[in-house]
Amino acid sequence: MYKLKSNFKLFFLIKTILVCLVFSLKAYSADIKDSKNLIVLGSNDAIVKIKIFSSLTCPHCASFHMNIVPEIEKEYVKSGKVQLIFIDFPLDQAAFNASKLLQCSNQNSQLKLMDQIYQKQAEWTVGSTIVEVNKNLKKIAQDLGISSLDFEKCLINEDISDKILNGRIDAHSKYSINSTPTIVINGKKLEGSASFKNIKKKIEKII
Repeated sequence: MYKLKSNFKLFFLIKTILVCLVFSLKAYSADIKDSKNLIVLGSNDAIVKIKIFSSLTCPHCASFHMNIVPEIEKEYVKSGKVQLIFIDFPLDQAAFNASKLLQCSNQNSQLKLMDQIYQKQAEWTVGSTIVEVNKNLKKIAQDLGISSLDFEKCLINEDISDKILNGRIDAHSKYSINSTPTIVINGKKLEGSASFKNIKKKIEKII
C-alpha cells in the first residue's frame, strides 16, 4: 500500500504556518460546524451528532465505514435520532487526493463515492508512486461518471485543498486528533474502542 506520510506531514506543517499567517488577512473560515460544507447522513434535527474524522487510506477507517456505520445507520440514523458527519482528516498524500475527489463531487453522489473508495481501498492504494495511485483513484471516479478532465482539475483545485487542510488544522486544534478514525459525539471525543457497542452506549445516554 502506498504511503507518503513523512512528506505529507511536512507539507501539512508548512500549510499550518501559512494558515496562521494569513488568517488575519482573509475572511475565510473552515469551521466544521458549517454543515453545508460537510458530508452528512441523517437529519439535521437529530439529537445526537456524530463526527467521524477519517483518512481514506486508513484500513481502520475503511473497516469502521463498512461495518460500524451501517449498524449506526440502521438503529439510529433512519429513526432520526442520529446524524453522521463525515470529515476529512487525510494522513498522507493519497488520502488527501481522495478527499479532494470527494469534495469536488456532487453532494448527492458523495456518499456513494465514499463507499466505493473504502470498499476498494486495498486496490486503489496499491502503487509505488503517487502517480500510480492517482491512476487507480481515477478509475473509481470514471466508473461513477466523473470525467478524466474533471478529476485532474479537482486535484489542482486550491480552494478544495485549502478547505480540507484548514479543516484538518481546525479539527486537530479542537479535538487533539492524531489518529483515525476519531469519533466525536455531541462535541465530546469518544474514548476507548470505536466499536458499535461503545458508540451505542454513548448514544443511549443522550437519547
